[in-house]
Amino acid sequence: MAAYELPDLPYDYGALEPHISGKIMELHHDKHHATYVKGINTALDQLAEAREKNQLGTVAGLEKALAFNLGGHVNHSVFWPNLSPDGGDKPTGELAAAIDEYFGTFDAFRAHFEATATSIMGSGWAILAYDTLGRRLNIVQLYDQQGNLPLAQIPIVLLDMWEHAFYLQYQNVKPDYVKAWWNVVNWADAQDRFTRATSQTQGLIVP
Repeated sequence: MAAYELPDLPYDYGALEPHISGKIMELHHDKHHATYVKGINTALDQLAEAREKNQLGTVAGLEKALAFNLGGHVNHSVFWPNLSPDGGDKPTGELAAAIDEYFGTFDAFRAHFEATATSIMGSGWAILAYDTLGRRLNIVQLYDQQGNLPLAQIPIVLLDMWEHAFYLQYQNVKPDYVKAWWNVVNWADAQDRFTRATSQTQGLIVP
């Protein structure tokens, strides 16, 4: 059975400075994300052992561990290419048009997204998501790594609001971190994700 693996970053740890420090990126990727990957593989091995020995009393806890760590792995695997040293500015093309359609203007979208991110209580993510049922964009909060997000939401842009993503540089001033993040958003990656979400997901969840 193939094991989950830590993906390489598409840039050096220091490439996003001064907006996100190289030290944060190194710890975030090499320690935090790596821990999620290890947690997935450990949970899967323990679930397989529980099935083999018919000791299924541990399944509930192991399933929670699997969901948490798999969520962390998936979220970060989207988050890394969502960032770029050549990022910033604004989206263009179809994604820009969809943002205008569902949020009015880019500035209104940005204000809404910032409010979503900075109002997360505890740890979580702010997400610009494509809803495959409503076939529209939504801004949603995801708590921890896997909670509070409806099914059928495809992440287009994710912002990590766990403290390990910003505290070494921005301490508890979340708005400063969010404002800095806009400078490294990879809108080309977001556009690519939006194109795939709108063209490849119809009928995927509900016919």
